Amino acid sequence: MKARRILRLICRVALVVIFALGLFAGSVTQYSYAFQFREIPNMAPTAQHWLGTDQLGRDLFTRLVYGTRISLLLAPAAALLATCIAAMLGGLAGLRGGWLEKLILATADLSMSLPLLFVLIALRAMLPLNVSPALSVVATFVILGLLGWPASVRVVWAAARNLRQSERILLARALGYRRSQLLFRQVIPSLRHVFLAQSWIAIPVFILTEATLSMLGVGVMEPLPSWGNLLRGLEDFPAMAANPWKAAPLVLLLVTVICFQFIFPESEERI
Repeated sequence: MKARRILRLICRVALVVIFALGLFAGSVTQYSYAFQFREIPNMAPTAQHWLGTDQLGRDLFTRLVYGTRISLLLAPAAALLATCIAAMLGGLAGLRGGWLEKLILATADLSMSLPLLFVLIALRAMLPLNVSPALSVVATFVILGLLGWPASVRVVWAAARNLRQSERILLARALGYRRSQLLFRQVIPSLRHVFLAQSWIAIPVFILTEATLSMLGVGVMEPLPSWGNLLRGLEDFPAMAANPWKAAPLVLLLVTVICFQFIFPESEERI
């Protein structure tokens, strides 16, 4: 038990450090993520360039910390959007029942039966590939959020259905509450712990999904860095084997996802 507590503490500290690294990227490094040192492409790590430079001469450490900011802000924002949609639809289905409940659950089941990655790629491919980097971030966030709700909606629905005949809901009905008031004043506030748990579970999923999309070239667009497009540098395995420091984005991605998984049980216990 003590070892688990220590492990969770280590993971919590690691996540705080990684988030701080991204949020204060401008203070951590003196370079711009897009500036090219054209005279030193593919340079090994030095005191000036801690992770060396890429094939265009851009400082890899700078791109890593700015990519951390993009990925770690994008994933929680997408998780928040997806959880809000799941809260609305799942709460409504559990409270209302009947044909609306069947329609929402059938839509969620149909969405989950489709391969999410292929759907994401198809929807993103409908947009122009030469969009601005800022627009690519917004598009990725919106697509992830709009398609990420089905995994949570059944959990919310089951919790809301249990509240349907509870004393507080029956009392609110007796006082003349409308369905919208029941949903926003009674059901949703009562299920805050469910929403928190679902959001926490979704964050590492969206981190990995964004990394996959960007690695395939349909997520966050260059020159704006993210963990995904930084991982595209690992496609050349011989070059990566000769320059193992270029695997830093992969290591940071794995550490972050693992830390989220170890911290979640403690959050669940407190709930």
